[in-house]
Amino acid sequence: MSRGFFVTLEGPEGAGKTTQLARLEARLRAAGRAVTVTREPGGTPLGTRVREVVLDPAVDIEPLGEFLLYSASRAQLVREVLRPALERSETVLCDRYADSSLAYQGAGRGLRLPLLRQITDEVTGGLSPDLTVLLDLDPALGLERAARRGQPDRLERADLDFHRRVRQGFLDLARAEPQRFLVLDATRSADDLEAEIWAAVSGKLAGGSSPAAP
Repeated sequence: MSRGFFVTLEGPEGAGKTTQLARLEARLRAAGRAVTVTREPGGTPLGTRVREVVLDPAVDIEPLGEFLLYSASRAQLVREVLRPALERSETVLCDRYADSSLAYQGAGRGLRLPLLRQITDEVTGGLSPDLTVLLDLDPALGLERAARRGQPDRLERADLDFHRRVRQGFLDLARAEPQRFLVLDATRSADDLEAEIWAAVSGKLAGGSSPAAP
């Protein structure tokens, strides 16, 4: 039995990841695919608790501690959700994954990327997405969109320069792995984005691509 297919959605705040993830899930289910949908941090009881902490504006976390909290959540998610679903030959959709840590804690917070990559490889066992959709957006516009959702969380309250570094971090990651990343302009209509994401995902599924997991 073939292994499943792993898709992640990434991008700065307010890029519309949640909307596109829901639309992609609906398309896959309509096509008869078994789908597991999850998010980072979250997806497990531990991940949910970590999410509450790292996004709480009242909590002050130093950068390395922040990264390690995300890594703990990620390790649990890989073991409890991602690998089991892929072994069941399901299509897995994840709202953020390891690239977010490289962009936010690496490019954004200034932590050393080799260290972050080493720890990430350990906690994930080398599990990498088959396709990463990066919804690219000017951070100023993204933060305006995010503010309309209600009170900003701890990351959304960071200054604009931080979010600009994060955006550049994502773009640098995509430039380094063009075979894995699909970079889309998040100012385009939700319908246009949905169509292009579906074309990429359905094309790869039809081609029988196998996941990058070892």
